[in-house]
Amino acid sequence: MEKITVRTFLEECRRDLKLELLAGEKGLDNEITQVEIHRPGLALSGFVDIFSYERIQVLGNTEVAYLDSLSERERTVALNRLVEFEIPCIVITNKNKIFAELIRLCDDRAIPVFRTPLTTTQLVHALGNYLSEKFAPRIAMHATLVDVYGIGVLITGRSGIGKSEVALDLVERGHRLVADDVVNIIRKGDDVLIGMSNELLQHHIEIRGLGIIDVRSIFGIRAVRKQKRVEVEVHLEDWDEEGNYERVGLDDNYADILGVKIPQVRLPIFPGKNITVIIETIALNTLLKIYGVDTAKEFNKRLLKRISYQKKLKEYLEHDTE
Repeated sequence: MEKITVRTFLEECRRDLKLELLAGEKGLDNEITQVEIHRPGLALSGFVDIFSYERIQVLGNTEVAYLDSLSERERTVALNRLVEFEIPCIVITNKNKIFAELIRLCDDRAIPVFRTPLTTTQLVHALGNYLSEKFAPRIAMHATLVDVYGIGVLITGRSGIGKSEVALDLVERGHRLVADDVVNIIRKGDDVLIGMSNELLQHHIEIRGLGIIDVRSIFGIRAVRKQKRVEVEVHLEDWDEEGNYERVGLDDNYADILGVKIPQVRLPIFPGKNITVIIETIALNTLLKIYGVDTAKEFNKRLLKRISYQKKLKEYLEHDTE
């Protein structure tokens, strides 16, 4: 199960979310295990049968106004009911007032309490994005990722087959390197794959016989980018005379990465074959498909139409006895 500590959350979000730690410092090692966020209005009012206590709890205007309407004794009872659960942390939005009972109880229970000037809507949106990325499924692949005409092309194949050399040629032709050798891929939502490099290898390519080169320094800032959506995989493989390679393009192949299927092109290579131009063509063909134009299917329709016409013409001529 994925998890992060409240301390990590605070360190990474303190500036963006304008977080102010008010209580519960001893609980900074509490673990956050859920991507969802919860507003505990029902729990404060007494209904805790389905209380999602394992999530970050957000107290907005409604919750604070409800607590403010209670007497001191009733408020203490309501807050006691809340903090008896193992809550990772509490965030109070809109820079709302802080109740002394909440500070005391959360210090005793080691539950960190933060306050932010952001509205509840702003906080939920930003915090949701942060947690979604932290808990997103991810994988590291031995591959190269290049932005070719706006299409994220993931180049795969055995070690030493020439992935980095192809990427370098693409960069020289004006395309943009995202990652070489190791591509970190995360899944966002149900069907979006985002690829990026790790910090150590960022903007670098290893060319056998030459060594490691800094693409950004040599080709400029326009030759690199930090991340890109992965939209098609080009799998380089050694030429096999008996291999069954696609000739027309009617049969679509797909690669499964983190449960998301993306188009895959198996590309056999041999000396003299211009892999770079072919990959540019694959990217442009992918763009055409995005805009609803499938060249192979359109050609097949024209071919079938032509065959049908020739058949009808032949039948007509066979029965023409004049």
